[in-house]
Parts: sequence; structure tokens; C-alpha cells
Amino acid sequence: MSSMRGLVQFIADLRNARARELEEKRVNKELANIRQKFKAGNLNGYQKKKYVCKLLYVYIQGYDVDFGHLEAVNLISSNKYSEKQIGYLAVTLFLHEEHELLHLVVNSIRKDLLDNNELFNCLALHAVANVGGRELGEALATEVHRLLISPTSKAFVKKKAALTLLRLYRKYPGIVRNEWAERIISIMDDPDMGVTLSVTSLVMALAQDMPEEYKGSYVKAAQRLKRIVVDNDIAPDYLYYRVPCPWIQVKLLRLLQYYPPSQDSHVREIIRESLAQIMQAAMETPKNVQQNNAQNAILFEAINLLIHLDSEHTLMMQISSRLGKYIQSRETNVRYLGLDALTHFAARAETLDPIKKHQNIILGSLRDRDISVRRKGLDLLYSMCDTTNAGPIVNELLRYLQTADYAIREEMVLKVAILTEKYATDAQWYIDMTLKLLSLAGDHVNEEVWQRVIQIVTNNEELQAYAAHTLLGYLKTDCHESLVKIGCYVLGEFGHLIADNPGSSPIEQFLALQAKMFTGSDNARAMILSSFVKFVNLFPEIKPQLLQIFRLYSHSPDSELQQRAFEYLSLATLPTDDLLRTVCDEMPPFSERTSILLSRLHQKTAGTSEKKTWVVGGKDANADKQEVLMAQNTGLKRTFTTIVNGTRKASNGGTTPTSATSASGDLAGLDFSGPSAPPPNLASAAHLTPDWDIGYNRLYFSHEGVLFEDAQIQVGLRSEYRGHMGVVKMYISNKSAYAINSLTTTLENPAAPNLKIDTKNLPDSSVPAAGQTQQTIFCASHGPFSDAPTIRISYLAGALQAYTLQLPVLMHRYMEPSSLSAEDFFKRWRQIGGGPLEAQKTFGLSGKNKVTNEAYTRQMVEGFAWKILDGVDPNPKNIVGCGVFQFEGGKTGCLLRLEPNYEKSMYRVTIRATKEGVPQGLARQMEQKLSQGTTRDAYD
Repeated sequence: MSSMRGLVQFIADLRNARARELEEKRVNKELANIRQKFKAGNLNGYQKKKYVCKLLYVYIQGYDVDFGHLEAVNLISSNKYSEKQIGYLAVTLFLHEEHELLHLVVNSIRKDLLDNNELFNCLALHAVANVGGRELGEALATEVHRLLISPTSKAFVKKKAALTLLRLYRKYPGIVRNEWAERIISIMDDPDMGVTLSVTSLVMALAQDMPEEYKGSYVKAAQRLKRIVVDNDIAPDYLYYRVPCPWIQVKLLRLLQYYPPSQDSHVREIIRESLAQIMQAAMETPKNVQQNNAQNAILFEAINLLIHLDSEHTLMMQISSRLGKYIQSRETNVRYLGLDALTHFAARAETLDPIKKHQNIILGSLRDRDISVRRKGLDLLYSMCDTTNAGPIVNELLRYLQTADYAIREEMVLKVAILTEKYATDAQWYIDMTLKLLSLAGDHVNEEVWQRVIQIVTNNEELQAYAAHTLLGYLKTDCHESLVKIGCYVLGEFGHLIADNPGSSPIEQFLALQAKMFTGSDNARAMILSSFVKFVNLFPEIKPQLLQIFRLYSHSPDSELQQRAFEYLSLATLPTDDLLRTVCDEMPPFSERTSILLSRLHQKTAGTSEKKTWVVGGKDANADKQEVLMAQNTGLKRTFTTIVNGTRKASNGGTTPTSATSASGDLAGLDFSGPSAPPPNLASAAHLTPDWDIGYNRLYFSHEGVLFEDAQIQVGLRSEYRGHMGVVKMYISNKSAYAINSLTTTLENPAAPNLKIDTKNLPDSSVPAAGQTQQTIFCASHGPFSDAPTIRISYLAGALQAYTLQLPVLMHRYMEPSSLSAEDFFKRWRQIGGGPLEAQKTFGLSGKNKVTNEAYTRQMVEGFAWKILDGVDPNPKNIVGCGVFQFEGGKTGCLLRLEPNYEKSMYRVTIRATKEGVPQGLARQMEQKLSQGTTRDAYD
């Protein structure tokens, strides 16, 4: 800019202007000059840049600039960085996402995104992020993603690309495609901490909305956190006052809270090590303020993660004790974070006793000098309340309500109303507290609050007389309109219950409501008129006074009051009272429904912060994660049962009866003429990598071999099974001449919980050329299962490579052959019987060219770990077998009868076992394998 003398002089002139009029005169003169230059044309790049800079300065000073936009757009196409830079700056300032000229720059931005010049890439990314319209995002999101995942992109380009995608996603979520998930997650392993930080920010936003697609980020976050905290694998540039990159630590700790605790013991151990190191570092309080703030940020996020994991009771008690000290800190931020962590603790804890020890301190936080601390203290009191401390907490909140900030009064009224209803053990206490709340809250009462009181009083007979008596006392004083509305409804319905009490005669009820007619709103007057027509039916002795009110308001200027009063007058003056009694009959009880108060409360708090895995409230409010997430997204909440006497009404969930499978005849003959079930196919394995089944079938009965191999990697497998336990070792070898990075394995276990899978270690994230890494997987049988687990292997080798393979971990791995005599076999076969303890499958071969013979069939049966019992079946072609299936907690005997028809290439398998589910699982596996058959070449 120093070389642009005209620009420098122009800025100096504006600064030296002594009056606003002189400045405007100079600006108008310059704008006229620039407009003339642009009209004349024949400007070179330097001149266009200079004049656009002047326009930018004028625009920044607050003047309208309605020309020169096209010249700024043309500067983007320049090959000179300085001119292109000014062009992009002008575009981001002059144009908005719906500007008509925006479509002219799309191709220029795309060209710069595809350019090999990193500086041009960054300028284009800035423009996309700052202008960021839907049209621009949809047109260029693919190029931005390409810059993020490209192995040739510089670190600073990747950072900007990640943040640009994040900016676009927050405005238009549909721009980011689901299939990008795995590739984006892999960049969390980037050696540059800045790239990791930016990508983690992007992943956090995506994982909240698409948790299933981004679940692979959980292990990545745990591994990267350990490398930073435990292994100290971080560049010195990212040490902030001796704290390793606190920003990425906080993000990783928070990302781990977006998912339920891992069932993998190795991943849990990684997280435990990191948390232990963080806790240990927090034992020492540094004198440096910046270092202390960084450590506190990490510590409180670690505490939130520990509460989320909820795995160690002793550690949780220590956390409660430490948080009790933090909420007494002199620093406002520490007090706020301590209260927030205790609120999370209350949302998860089995017992609230550790938190109740600090109840007096928490109550004192309501009078903190900072409103954010007061609001957080209110959240904590709401979460820690139960039947034992509801009285003191509600009383304290009512006392504080009179002096509370207007910003939180409405929320406080909602929470007090919910607590009063939820934890009331005495009906009169509920009425007293609720009406006192309404009298103190004044205009800060939502309509839902007093409507909820009417609903509860109507539905509980024991409340009706006391509520009518108490409300009449309030109506005789100067009370708020919400109490007037409740009072007129309750007296109209239940005023007759107290008509004989001293001071509650019909005329006194009438006079109390009539006094409110002069000061109430039109809505309140309409409700009072409805109560008076009820009085006509209930109290005939005051009918003349009531008719006088109806005549008076039948001439009201308000059309609603006029029509209502005229209709009530006509109804009350009919010759007979039959219609009046029918119309004014007592209202029926309200149907049980979700409390509108909870819905209103969560509508007020939804969207004020990032989505969490918990909501403000006790453990019962957080019991169902799906409902919790729904509450945060839509303002809905768990069903709030009406509670006024300390009991809940539980809903009875019906169970769907299951029909037992019909048992076949005892060793019945095989009828091949009947329709056979279609052969199993691999449609369920459509998501698996092509040619996955070659290695899978090779290892179906074998304990070691190659599971998968291509030009880049080889996946070997070795397994061993003893009893109900199995160990599978996977060897991943890099066959290429270059290293592979960000190696990730993700196990999917559709057979859970009957097959429990755990890992002893994770493979190395980086494998050198011709190198190898391994992973050990423990597989424990907890019952019968049919589906084999799958493993997803992904890595970076220039581009993302991913394979989904099925592991040959099936029920027959936990079978042991067992021998029986013919007599014992038939005896046990009959004892087991049919029904759920028997499974029978009839099937043919899945391929036209597939064939079977007796040798092949016996080999397959022995592969399934059956002991073939010769001479047991009267038909020598039939195969009878015996085995024992082992699982945690016991074993079960299994009996097999296989009837082949080699001429028609069909089988019938009948299996009986003493444990339900085992025959079905074994029969399904045998059908899947035997139906494949083999080729005639294999026989030869």
C-alpha cells in the first residue's frame, strides 16, 4: 500500500478533514473521479487495484459504495497475488451470499481452489468461508474437501479448508456429505497439531448431528489424547505456558463425551491413563495465571468425562470433594465451571448425597455477583433436588425470587413449579408453595404454570376443597391476575365444597370475584363470567346479583365479553334449568399427559449451547439418552408424571407373545417334494469389500491363514479357542514400497451381547514400507449367535483405502466333539423334544454348478466340530452327530441329524440342544455353509 501514493494521500486528506462536511466533500470528489476512471476503461491491474482500495476505504468508513463491484470481481482473475488479494477482500466486503454478482466469481474461486499455488488456495478459502452462501457452498464444497484431504496440501491450507467446511456446515448442513466421514476422521492423525485442532473442531460439529457416521472418531480422540498427555508427542511450538496444547485437549475430552463409554477394555485403559495424568498435573497449582487457566480448562473437561464414563465410584467421590472446593473459589470462572461440573454430576450420579454436602454453598451461589454463576447455581439446585431436600430448596428459591434478576425469573418460576409438583409429599404443601410462587412471580409466570395447577387440582379430589379455600383468601387481597384465573376456575368448579365454611359463603365468593372484574384484563373477565354462570347453577340464592352482572356486560364494547355475557344471560333466564345444569355440569378430570412445563423449560434452554449427552436435571431426566437428545433438539422431554403425593404412575409395557416353532416328528423321514427355503445369499454382506469371502471361506474351519490380500496390504489371521474364550491375532502387513499412515481398525459386532469382543491392543497408526503391525482380539461366547463380527480397516496411502472384512468367529469355534452310544443318543434326543429346543432346515445348493457327495458332507460336518456317530441312524446315508457348545456360565449338549439327498442336491438338518437359541444358531450356520456346496473340479 505504501507504493500507492494516491491512496495514502486520500487517507491523509480524510484524517485531516476538520469537519464532517469537508470529509464528505472529499469523499464525493474522489468517488466521482473513480467512477469517471472506470467508465473510461483502459485501466491496468495496478490502477484497478488502487481505485478498488480507495472504494474499500470509503466503504469501511461507512459510506455507500454502489459501483466498482465488477472491477473488484475482475481483480480475482489476476495472476498477481497483490491484485488478487485486493479483489478477494473487496468481494468479501461488497458482496453477500445472495448478491446478484456472486455467480460471476464462482468459476474464478474454483480455479484458485484447484491451483497449485497455496496462497491462491487460501484466498479462495477465505472468500468461501466469509461469503458462504448456499450457491457458493454447493458449487465449491467438493473442491474445499479435496484441499482438506489432499496429501499434497500444505498444513496451513488444510487448516483453512477444515474451518471453511465447518463454517459452511453450520449454515447449510447438507453441503457436507456423509461419505466424507471416514476420510475426515483420518486427518485427526495429522502430524501437524494445527491441522488436528481444526479437523477436530469440524468432527465435533459433525459428530453431534451424525454420531453413527463419525463414531470412528472416538478411538482417534482417545489415541491422540494419550499421545499428547502421556507420551508428550507434541511440538514445542504448541506448549502454552508448559501446558501441551490445551485447546486440542479440551476438544478431544469433549468429543469423547459425545459417545457412550467404549466397551473395549484397551480403549478404556487409554482414556484412563490420560485422565490420570491430567488429574496428576492438576495437583499442583501454578502461580502463573495463564498456566492455571489452561490447566483448569482441561481439568474441568476431564472431570466431565469422568462423570460421563461413570466407572469408578471412589474416583467420583473424590471429584465431588474437589468440586466442593472449586465452587468456593475466589475466581468467578472457577466457581462457574465447578457448578457446571456438579450439575453434570447430579445428572449422572446414582446418589445425590455427595452433592448435598455442599447445599448451603450452592444456595449461596444464587447471590453471587456474576449472573452466569447465579444461573448455573439455579441449574444445579434444580438437578440436585429430591424428596429429602425439596422443602428447603423451594423455600430458598422463593425467597430469592423476590430479588432475582429479571433475566432468570421466568426460568426460575418454571423450575420451582416443576420441583414443587415433582417432589411434593403433602397436598397442602404443594398448593401453598405453588400459589405463593404465583403471587411472588407476578408477570414472570407463563400461562402453562397456572394451567398446570388447574389440571392437577381438577385431577386430585383431596386438593379441591383446600385449593378453593386458599385461592379465595388470595382473591380477597390484591393478587396477580394468574391467581385470579386459577381462582375463578377453581371456585366455579369446586366453590360449593367450601360454601358452608365461615367466610366462604356464595355471596362472599361472588364479591371476591366481582372486585377483580374492574381491574382484570378482558381475558380474566371472560373467565370470571364463566365462573358466574357456574354459580347460577350452584348457588341459586345469589342469582339476581349474577344476572345483573350478565346484563351489565352484555353491553360491553368488547365483542367477546358482550357475546359471552348475553349467552350466559339467555341461558340463566330460560323457563327451566335443564339446559343450564347440562351445560354447567362439573368438568371431567383431565387426561394424564406430559407436563407442558418441562416442554416450556427445554424450549427456553434448547440451542443456547452445543448439544450435550446430558440435560439439566436429575438422573431420572437423563435415563434415556435418545429422549435426552430429543429434548435438546426439539425442546421435548421425558414424560413428567403428575406427582403430588410422592408416588409415580408407571406405565405398563405390554410384551408381544412369541409363538413356539412347531416341533417336527421324532427322527421323521425326509420329504424332498415339499417346497424348500431359498438358499442363503450374501445380500447381508453387501457392505463388505469385494472378494472378502475368499479368505473368509479359507479360514472358515482353519485357525490360521490369509484373510485378505491385495497389492498394498495383507491381512493374516491366527486364532485359538479354549472353552468359551477365543483369541484372534490379526497381522496387517504393508506390501507397498511406501509407508501407510492413519491406520485404523473398527470392529462391528452384530452378535452382541451373546458374543463379547474386546481388544488387547490397537495397531500402529503408521506402518513403514514392508512393515507389519498386529492387533489382538478377545472373543468370548455368552450365548448362541449367528452373525460373524466384521472389521473395518482404513489407512492413508495417498488416498484413503478402506476394507470391510468378516472375521470367521462363529458358533462352531466354541463347539467340542462328544461321543454317545446309539442308546444314549436316542434317549437324549427324545428327552430334549421339539419346540424352541429344536431347529430344522431344509435347503438346496445356491449355485447351478455346485455338487455334493458323501465325503464332502462328512468333512463339512466334522469341520463344525460334530462327532459323527456311525451306525446310529437306520438310514446309512444319514449323518448323526454329537457335540457340546460352550459359553460363559456353562455348556449345553447338542445333537445333529443330517439327511442328504445327493441326487437332488438337497439337505435337511435337524439340531436339538438343551439351551434355547443354540439349535437355531447352529442350523443357520450349517445351512449357510453347506448350501454353498463345491465344484466338480474339487472332487476330481
